[in-house]
Amino acid sequence: MTVTAPSRLAAPGASAEWTAEVHREEQALIALADDLRDLYDRSPAATPFQTYEWIKSWWGWYGTRGRLRLATVRCRGRLVAAAPLAAGVRHGFPVLVPIAADQSDFTDVLLDPAYADGAVRHLARALLDERGWCALDLREVRPGSAAHLVAARWPRRAWRTPSSVCLELPAGGSGSGTGIDAVLDRLPRRTAGKMRAKLRKIDVRGITAESVPADRVPDAVHALLDLHTRQWRGRPINPEHTRERFRRHLAEAAAGMVRDGRAAVLQYRWDDRLVAGDLVLIGHRHVGAYLYGALPDLRSRVDVSLMMLREDLALARDLHRQSVSLLRGDEPYKLKWRPTPVRNERIILGRTAAATAYAGLARTRAYLSERRRGGPGAPAGPSGSASPLLHD
Repeated sequence: MTVTAPSRLAAPGASAEWTAEVHREEQALIALADDLRDLYDRSPAATPFQTYEWIKSWWGWYGTRGRLRLATVRCRGRLVAAAPLAAGVRHGFPVLVPIAADQSDFTDVLLDPAYADGAVRHLARALLDERGWCALDLREVRPGSAAHLVAARWPRRAWRTPSSVCLELPAGGSGSGTGIDAVLDRLPRRTAGKMRAKLRKIDVRGITAESVPADRVPDAVHALLDLHTRQWRGRPINPEHTRERFRRHLAEAAAGMVRDGRAAVLQYRWDDRLVAGDLVLIGHRHVGAYLYGALPDLRSRVDVSLMMLREDLALARDLHRQSVSLLRGDEPYKLKWRPTPVRNERIILGRTAAATAYAGLARTRAYLSERRRGGPGAPAGPSGSASPLLHD
């Protein structure tokens, strides 16, 4: 474990003792469980992908011994910032990356805004004092995330480039004109009429939705993944979704998150037969439709995406969340709802001179990937608005 020396800095209203550490022992994740849960509750910009249950489960099934780098900052003993990271190698460069980044739609650090100034400074210092890495790569940073504060005050070079587009729909408050009705009101009248007819068809057929209690979540997640695999049979599927470690990670994480009100697993039944399942992640500000599965023949009978969207919007409305995020990707089946696009950013924080080469390679690979997808082309250069250099 690397420990920075305690220091005295001015805190809001009083002087305070600050301590910062970078934990390498895997036992630290377990020992800090309650502190990390509490900090998540005090981190309004954090998403469900920063919950303790998501991170701990992922590390248990994917983590590599000796690579944990859990940076923490305390003020008068209270945890006020945390960056759960892992050391690794990308494209030949030693880097730090957020835990669970490959299975997460958003990456960030945890930060209590009441201690932001001191916490960010100490977090940066603790990371810079940690040897063996050239760049910290945060690939999917949502607008308004705490990582933007860290990047803005990073004392060395930092870069940002556009990352994935996420699509969002407003959930609204209570009463009429909210939820699915508010979404349909965004559509042309004729299209909205067709969608309402499809909803009536779902109701007439008697398809019901049930929220699964925490003790039944593992079995429900396994059933969801079975349906997900069946629905993609004969078509390209994310290969990780078919692997046992992903199945076990998702079941374990979802069980803890449902218990804590951070997720919901919905099951859809038709004549007591399970026909679809949906995992919804519940954040401070939005709910996210993470993964679903449905019987292949169900799609020929009802509009599955419409059926699930209605329930997700109702869940967000009932929990007083602002929106439903359709998460990464701008696929046509999402665009038909006329959602609001929200662009993530990739933030790279440099520690050594090699970070410049790493950032350049990352930008080049992003450009080539965009061209293969038939997108608009490379991000703008350092002087362009799409990908400015944060600071030198």
